[in-house]
Amino acid sequence: MSAAAAADSRPEPAPEPAPGGAASRVRAPRRGGMAWRHFGDTRAFLTSPQLLLLQVAHPVVGAGVEDHSDFRAEPWQRLFRTVGSLGAVIYGGQSAATAEARRLLEVHREMKGVDAQGRRYHALHPEAYHWVHATLVRGPVDALRLFGKGMSQRQVEEYYREMRDVGRVWGLREHHLPPDWASFCAYYDAMVEDRLEMNPSVRDVLDELARPQKPPVWWVPGPLWRPFAALAAHCALLVTVGLLPPVLRRRLGLTWTARQQRRLRRFARLVRCLMAPVPPPLRIAPAMFLAYWHTHRPGTDPRTRRPLGESYHD
Repeated sequence: MSAAAAADSRPEPAPEPAPGGAASRVRAPRRGGMAWRHFGDTRAFLTSPQLLLLQVAHPVVGAGVEDHSDFRAEPWQRLFRTVGSLGAVIYGGQSAATAEARRLLEVHREMKGVDAQGRRYHALHPEAYHWVHATLVRGPVDALRLFGKGMSQRQVEEYYREMRDVGRVWGLREHHLPPDWASFCAYYDAMVEDRLEMNPSVRDVLDELARPQKPPVWWVPGPLWRPFAALAAHCALLVTVGLLPPVLRRRLGLTWTARQQRRLRRFARLVRCLMAPVPPPLRIAPAMFLAYWHTHRPGTDPRTRRPLGESYHD
């Protein structure tokens, strides 16, 4: 199927959130499970720019971000909203996860149009919606392999089963989701090979990584931010480009040298040394804090305001 046809056709209904609940097999991640323990790991946060780049390289996602997103104007606000939203699904329990899934679907329902190549798109096209989920599944696995010991094969399989349920909570249907990790990896590689492309949203992400804006907070003065931004940009680009599949790096025109590979290995060793003494619960504490804020901020549904994960057995 051509990219134009894939973006324009709607051969099946758009995603709709699964109901969840005790009688349903579609459940948010359980407290203490593999997804709970690893998805929000601080080390996985280091790969978030790469996940964004992978997502917008899909023609439907890239067109939607270009036409409907405030990413370039408010990159930090966008980042914290996204992390809070994901944290609510992983750590918020069943009620919060289902409510957030419905909110996301409503936000994306009217995101449609025609891209620069004349292809019609819709943000809820099942292929594009699944691809975003797939990048989020794969990201923590790659991050923990680079910045830690990685998960064992058994742990990866359990993690994938739980993240598969997250996809179902988000509204993906059973046949969208590969049945096991090996099938998922084959699907992921095929998407990278056949569907991802350079587009204006990819260029925007790369430009923002190269020259990150100062966070919109008064206590970070400009003179202090500039040298930190240069270091952060160097590390972010190193991780983002270094973790991209080689075929996609070439397609996007990004160079990668042996010297850069050595720098990435040194940076990974530094992160491993810094994170080794941090207890596992503290590694996910920032993600849980953002999840709590996302579910308890003014204007949220009081029915979702429970201790994190408590509503899993509702």
